[in-house]
Amino acid sequence: MLNELPEQYSSSKVEKVLQRMGALLPMNIFLRHEVDRIQNVLQEVKSTLTDLKLAIDGTIVMSQGLRTSLDAMYDARIPDKWQKISWESATLGFWYTELLERDAQFRTWIQSGKPNVYWMTGFFNPQGFLTAMRQNLITRYSKEDLKEGPPEGVYVHGLFLEGASLDRRSAKLVESKPKVLYEQMPVIYIYAINSTAGKDPKLYECPIYRKPQRTDQKYVGSIDFETDHNPRHWTLRGVALLCDIK
Repeated sequence: MLNELPEQYSSSKVEKVLQRMGALLPMNIFLRHEVDRIQNVLQEVKSTLTDLKLAIDGTIVMSQGLRTSLDAMYDARIPDKWQKISWESATLGFWYTELLERDAQFRTWIQSGKPNVYWMTGFFNPQGFLTAMRQNLITRYSKEDLKEGPPEGVYVHGLFLEGASLDRRSAKLVESKPKVLYEQMPVIYIYAINSTAGKDPKLYECPIYRKPQRTDQKYVGSIDFETDHNPRHWTLRGVALLCDIK
């Protein structure tokens, strides 16, 4: 794990990139906060793994904290020190893979500019990502179909629909397919709009949660779906979007 761990971010290099991109733009402020948090996780993981290696080699004393972390890793559990500053995951393997994937998204963003499509599941604060966005459009595209970002707004991918299915032609909600619990969504286009008009009552306001366990703490925001049914039809079925189904 230690050999695969990404190097830590250079604060000065990140700051230079953000200044060049526009440090006070909302998306870049969001990026700075996300990088700060992934940096914190990388530092903690490196510290724990380095100390464990030294303790196993007999160079330093194996403290109770290190013993607890080692026991957790032996059982494929996430050490408590890591869990508290990161995210939930079913196993240590899933968690570490997600660490690498989250880090890759942030590094690509910093090194190459805004991604064409954003992996919303990979954010610490997806609510912050959606804050300025007020409209959405369900597309027919997969992540691989999109070679460039939109002129305004953002593309996001990686969401799963529970409790219903999506008609790809009409982009409307339909009944679930047999034996399909979660349906992976195509890319969603999210953009800002200035309007004083009220919301269309025919749209279903679909909640987004980080995990299948739907609590207030895991609530992210909502996305509107077109539907031929009364929106209450989908509310009663508990239709929601999930960032992660593990």
